[in-house]
Amino acid sequence: MTRHRRGISVLIASSLLAAGAYALVPEAAQAARITSTCTGSGDSARLQTAINSSTSGDEIVISGTCLLTTPLSLKGNRTYRGDSRATTLKMANGVNLPALVATDGYLANTSYTGEPVTIRDLTLDGNRGANPSAGSTLVVRSWLTTVENLTVQNSTGNGILVTNTSRGGTAISNSQVNGTIRNVFVTSSGANGIYIEDSGGGVTDWNLLENWIADSGQSGIKTQNAAGWVIERNHVYGNGAAGIHANRLFATSISDNYIEDFVSNGISVTVQGDAASTIAGNKVFQFKGTGTTFLVVNQVNYGSGQLVVTGNTVRGKGTGTGLSYQRGSYPLTVTSSGNNVSGVTTARLVGSGVVVNSGV
Repeated sequence: MTRHRRGISVLIASSLLAAGAYALVPEAAQAARITSTCTGSGDSARLQTAINSSTSGDEIVISGTCLLTTPLSLKGNRTYRGDSRATTLKMANGVNLPALVATDGYLANTSYTGEPVTIRDLTLDGNRGANPSAGSTLVVRSWLTTVENLTVQNSTGNGILVTNTSRGGTAISNSQVNGTIRNVFVTSSGANGIYIEDSGGGVTDWNLLENWIADSGQSGIKTQNAAGWVIERNHVYGNGAAGIHANRLFATSISDNYIEDFVSNGISVTVQGDAASTIAGNKVFQFKGTGTTFLVVNQVNYGSGQLVVTGNTVRGKGTGTGLSYQRGSYPLTVTSSGNNVSGVTTARLVGSGVVVNSGV
């Protein structure tokens, strides 16, 4: 472990009026760069020691291939990165960890969300073949957090789990907002590729941008709470349930995603009754998958739902429904225009009581 930090004091003039009078005053502490190199033996302890010795603002730089036998706990207000995606954190054989890497509040069962974390430039390998009862690979329970430029592969559970609940089942009592997941390749997850778990209403207003999610056992992207989320420009393919399954749309944007070869639905949503949401510019195709509903609004959860569905392209293999608008027990108004639907049996299915218009 190596630490680099600047000195803590400089000589400055205290006053131009008191010529020649100087004072020695402390300089603000500078963030350190702490490096840790894995050897394939004792890596969990080595990395955790480096993290525990760090202070707020530090950057922990990891090199090599690391075999983890305990979950790596990420302290807040720090950056964690590898030299590149060639730096790999892999679950050791037979340890079946609840998470490979997790922010500290998840593991410590706190009742509040963790401080911001940045994690980037790494490969995280859940080694699911040798860990059949392991949990998710990366677990985030912190706000204002950035996850970028990662490969997340071979997870037994979810590839990436963003959750309001701790390992022991404690839910946060505050909010967990303003995060970004960007430029991540999530592949071969046993459950969902990226799963947003929110038993309350706290995990809102995140960005999920420009990711690739492939070959998940369940959905590519699944959210219990999509309120305020921007889900844009993701490529989701070959997943075992829905491409994107987003519940509780509230001022949500699902746009410009490329979804192909799903098993249940391409895009499947439920809608809240207050702020309106937009589903626009998505490409939903079926080449070899078995799902037959390409874009479906399942229900409004309360109040009066408002949704814009525009400029989407749907192309099937000759069967199924392109657009399905259902309201459940509450009113739903959909502005539906400019969508190109082909290769399906039913271009648009509108449930009883749903109001569809073309906008203004």
